[in-house]
Amino acid sequence: MTDPSTPAPVAPTPLAAPDRGPASISDRLPAPPATGHRTRAELDAQLDHLRAAPADDGVLELVVCRPALDQRRVLDVGVLSRAEGLVGDTWSQRPSRRTPDGGPHPDMQLNIMGTRVARLLAVSDERMPLAGDQLYVDLDLSAAALPAGTRLAIGTAVVEITDQPHTGCAKFAERFGRDALRFVNSPVGTELRLRGVNAKVVVDGEVRAGDRVRRA
Repeated sequence: MTDPSTPAPVAPTPLAAPDRGPASISDRLPAPPATGHRTRAELDAQLDHLRAAPADDGVLELVVCRPALDQRRVLDVGVLSRAEGLVGDTWSQRPSRRTPDGGPHPDMQLNIMGTRVARLLAVSDERMPLAGDQLYVDLDLSAAALPAGTRLAIGTAVVEITDQPHTGCAKFAERFGRDALRFVNSPVGTELRLRGVNAKVVVDGEVRAGDRVRRA
């Protein structure tokens, strides 16, 4: 008999990207849902579902750029560039404590997050971009599946997974809850890379929701 207190698996259905052209005004981040955040028990109950993400032949479900601080724009088509990362994103303007001169880190051009965990934490699909990642994919992002140096073909572009860790921070806890932060930074969360991975562009190209994600 099913325990009614256990949340049902969150189905990895593709997101429909709003029709927002490059000239549209960026939206401010929406407020947290009135229902609150997921509890640690609810998150742990979904681990099997998160582990079931495809090991290969995944799907890009969402492309998001950050045109300014605390702003997000969902793109119908994203342009990936070796020089700029995601064109229109502020990566090139973001300082890094991991570089000698404090400039943007070349191995952190792109943040890629799994849609299964993003959708679970966000509660509603419209809040998924709050995570701050640019590419959201239904794919196994674990360290075992995608070691540093792995290349992924997405649309007409190719990106490479880097060795830079991608971990949750205070803003992540504010948007999704402290239990969510502890969950993604836990030993199992780190193993599965539930917070996501860092990557860089190695072949320029275009990406859009619905593109396949395969090893290059």
